[in-house]
Order: sequence, then structure tokens, then C-alpha cells
Amino acid sequence: MVSAKILAIAICVAKRRKRKQKAFWVHPLNELRYLKGQFVTLYEELRQYPDKFFIYFRMSITTFDELLTIVGPRITLQDTNMRLAIPPIQRLAVTLRFLASGNNFHDLHYQFLLGVSTIHYIIKQVCDEIWDCLKPMYMPEKTKDDFKKISEEFYHRTNFPNVIGAVDGKHIEIIKPNQSGSLYYNYKKYFSIILMAICDANYCFTCIEVGAYGGSTDSNVFKNASFNRQLESGQIDLPEPKILPNDPKGKHMPFVLIGDEAFALSGHVLRPYPNRNLTVQQRIYNYRLTRARRMIECSFGILSNKWRILTRAIELQPNRTISVVKACCILHNFVRIKDGFQFDDTLFDSPIQGLQPTGLRSNHTGLEIRDYFARYFTSPQGSIPWQYQVINREN
Repeated sequence: MVSAKILAIAICVAKRRKRKQKAFWVHPLNELRYLKGQFVTLYEELRQYPDKFFIYFRMSITTFDELLTIVGPRITLQDTNMRLAIPPIQRLAVTLRFLASGNNFHDLHYQFLLGVSTIHYIIKQVCDEIWDCLKPMYMPEKTKDDFKKISEEFYHRTNFPNVIGAVDGKHIEIIKPNQSGSLYYNYKKYFSIILMAICDANYCFTCIEVGAYGGSTDSNVFKNASFNRQLESGQIDLPEPKILPNDPKGKHMPFVLIGDEAFALSGHVLRPYPNRNLTVQQRIYNYRLTRARRMIECSFGILSNKWRILTRAIELQPNRTISVVKACCILHNFVRIKDGFQFDDTLFDSPIQGLQPTGLRSNHTGLEIRDYFARYFTSPQGSIPWQYQVINREN
């Protein structure tokens, strides 16, 4: 009697024989890419017009050339007797256009005259190499001196002392993953993974973590993030607590992250007071914290406005989506440092959905630190002239 295993193999073989064979080794349309593909017809022309080049690739010509120099050797393939390898410059151009435009693989297929599966492979490989090559230079682990510099910039720009970063999380929409159940289905009623990020006062990301389930309890995403675990366990090389500016007789305050209502209050993370029955002192504190926390909101706004792939459902499985998001974040830092700040980047709020505010238990140390900052902001040493005018306008 034929075993079930042999019968299953026979059925699979029969199905394969019935499948339609590929009509072409390389589709005739794709063979035209050397003559009519968008890279061949447009790239050199774009280099004649730097402003158009910047819009198309979201970076300047010199920045593009430097990026190609860095990642080019890692994305170069060998020619074979069967076909010519796609040059690294074209592989980088296709990937950047995918990230910048948000076009799907079929759109890129008709633009660049490359196979859909080829484009899929190119984008995954190039995104991985962009992250691996750029992260050590443009998102390195921070030292004590780095945190001091970040804190000084925050105080200079936002009048909030002892801040080592603003933290927030965003849902990155994806298509429904295979056999995922409700793991990725979030409170906004779509499938997503979560991007958790910390930024400095120059709108650059200092740390990111991507890949938590969109259906996870938002209050636990940062709690379980590796940076937070290291922060709470003392593994991060933070500066020693110091006295706040102009307050020589005050207490030494720790260096802190600032976030919104989605984060738990602790000895190293500050959040606003709940918006009910607030005193003037508490409202001043909330205003000062919100003013500093805008840095992360602006960073996400610049990120999503530049790399439009993040504004729609990404048609990739979660592990591939993680590569795309990480590439966008490190390119955000790379372009920000190389090309500076573009005014147009600030004209759009981030369309990426944030985390859901939830009721979180605050520890005693966090409550004491928040109250001390609130008193400081309404004292002669820590107040700023216009803060009461802002509060009065809100009434």
C-alpha cells in the first residue's frame, strides 16, 4: 500500500508539471531598460538640475555620490555568461526612489524596466547594507560626553535642562502578514509594526527600535525596548546628576528622557501631568515639556515627509518592512547631517499614527523628579518670560 508521504510527493510533482512554464527567460520589456529605462533616460539629465535631483532622490548630488561610495562595494554583483549584473548605482537609485516615492514594486517595474522579483531583492539587500554601513557613523552608541552635548542643545533650543532625548513611538502600517492572527492589528484598526525612536535637539535619531507588534500594549513597547532596559539597569553611560541652571542651592537632578502620556513616569523618563484640574505650576510644566517634546514630533514629520514609503501600507512582510524602516531612519540622519535642514520638511505634520495613551503607574522617584522640575519652572531661577502669556492665552 502506497504511503501517505509518497502520495503527497506524487501530487506535488503532478501539480508542478501542470504549471505554466515561463514564456521568457527575460521579458522583452525588461530588456529595453538599457535603452528606455528611467535610470538610463533620466539620471544623467537630473544631475544637470540639482534642485530636481534633490526632489527625486531626497538628497543632494554630493550626498548621493558619497552614499554610493560607502555602500557601493557592498551591493556590487558579478556579471555572468547569462546576463549582466545591475550596476550598484542603479540598484541604489531604485531603492532610494522606492523609499522616496512610496511607489509599489509594479510601478517601479514599469519605470525602471526591472523584474518585480528583482526589485524586491534589490530593495531588501540595499536597505540592509545602508543600515549596516551608516549606523556606526550616523547613529552610534552615545557616550557620557555625547549626552552632555545633547542636553546642552536641548536647553539652548527648548529651555528644558538635563534632557538626553525626546522619545516617542509610531505605528508603521503594513499589509496583513501571513498567518499573523491579531498580533499586528492595532487600536487604529489596521496592521502595523511599531517604530520606537529617541531624537536629539537637531532632529536626528539617536536610537531606534523597530518591529514590535502593532497589537502590543503600547505602554509595554518602550518598557521592553532594549534601550529602556539598559537605562533602568544602569548600563547606559549617563552623566552624573547635576544642579539645574541658575539654581546653585538646588538638588542634583538626573538626566532624563521626555515623552507623552504613553510612557510611564520613572527616574529617567518624564511625562506630562494628566490634563485635569491642573494647577498653574503643573500647566507651566506641561507647556515646557511639550515644547521640548516637539523635537521628536518634528523628527517624525521630517522622516515621513521625505521618505513617503512610510505614509502608506508597506507591501512587505514584517521582517522586510523592518529593513525598510531602519534604512529610512538612518538615511534621515545621513541626509540631515550632510544636506542640513530643509524648510519644506516642516510644512507637514507626521501622518504616522502615534501610540495610544494609557493609564500607567508612576514610581515614587519619578513623581518627585517631575514635581521638582515643575517648581523649578515657576521659580525665578527657571522661569522664562513668555510662559505665563502662553498659559493665559489657553484660558
